[in-house]
Amino acid sequence: MDFNVKKLASGAGVFFTRAVQFTEEKLGQAEKTELDPHLENLITRADCTKNWTEKILRQTEVLLQPNPSARIEEFIYDKLDKKLPSRTTNPELLGQYMLEAAKEFGPGTPYGSTLITVGEYQKRLGGAERELLQTSAAGFLTPLRNFLEGDWRTISKERRLLENRRLDLDICKARLKKGKLAEAKAAAAPDFQETRPRNYVLSASASALLSEEVDKAEHELRVAQTEFDRQAEVTRLLLEGISSTHLNHLRCLQDFAEAQATYYAQCHHYMQDLQRELNKCANAVSAPHPTAAVCPNPVSSAFLSGPSSPGATVSSQSSQRPSTLAMEQTQLPVTGTRKAKVLYDYDAHDVSELSLLADELITVYTVPGMDPDWLIGERGNQKGKVPVTYLELLS
Repeated sequence: MDFNVKKLASGAGVFFTRAVQFTEEKLGQAEKTELDPHLENLITRADCTKNWTEKILRQTEVLLQPNPSARIEEFIYDKLDKKLPSRTTNPELLGQYMLEAAKEFGPGTPYGSTLITVGEYQKRLGGAERELLQTSAAGFLTPLRNFLEGDWRTISKERRLLENRRLDLDICKARLKKGKLAEAKAAAAPDFQETRPRNYVLSASASALLSEEVDKAEHELRVAQTEFDRQAEVTRLLLEGISSTHLNHLRCLQDFAEAQATYYAQCHHYMQDLQRELNKCANAVSAPHPTAAVCPNPVSSAFLSGPSSPGATVSSQSSQRPSTLAMEQTQLPVTGTRKAKVLYDYDAHDVSELSLLADELITVYTVPGMDPDWLIGERGNQKGKVPVTYLELLS
């Protein structure tokens, strides 16, 4: 190992003189070079950006993942640069428990059938939550982390270097000031009392040494000033890049808000569908026929062991037929047609609804007495109910 003692000693000496200068400045015993006001404002703005970015990042992580153990696990996997294993969300886990309970109680019973319905919708909610977590992590959390772990570390390194250059500059200023004071004192009080030539030689030699020290201090000051100015310019350019960081974080924030809007719109739509299905269940339970006591299942239940009861199948088909006839045969006055853009894909739950594809254009209108959360959509020869939350109405 190449161990340079002289270099180590020189580095220790520089560190010691900087520490002395810093301490004297704090005690008010030494002068301090003030930074440019514009640079000071940039530093203050950068510190504010860093502090609030940390707080926003930390609180967003808590919002998306309230479990601290899960957050620690995600942090460890991120530091090890390994892919985090897929984790079941709480709604998905609840939905799975409900489906398993339905097997035990019997899918043909009113309670078991309702558990199947609610459980499937809970799994849908869990899927929407998973999508929100993935989108938010990639589009919002990762850019914030990249700033703190990348750009901010570079800025901090250059700021520390600027502080060292400032200390070196003030040390050179103090050294030059002391040298000039000593030279002026020696020139102002010569020893004319001495008549021996030897004293005159010594006095002239001391004056020459003091003059050399002043010249050396002036040269070191010019070098230190140049290095300080160069480092101040580098630091200023980096700090001015904070404005670009704000623009980037602004776009990420908009993406995060859009992801949340999509998530809550999906949840709202799922819960509306679930309420309608539960109302059907309540009507089926209150019906006088025994076969109507089973809640219609709007989703596939092929995961259940064994076929469902014939009574349940008849009840489900009979519950869908009136709504289909109402859509196809009943002619109600139309209140006005408009064009609408589809925001998200939508799969029809029964024949009375119309499946949608994202970004397509359809014609929509409403009829008197219709649920305000739904519209009638038309695409060519196809017609059916469509949810308002999945549409952007065009003028």
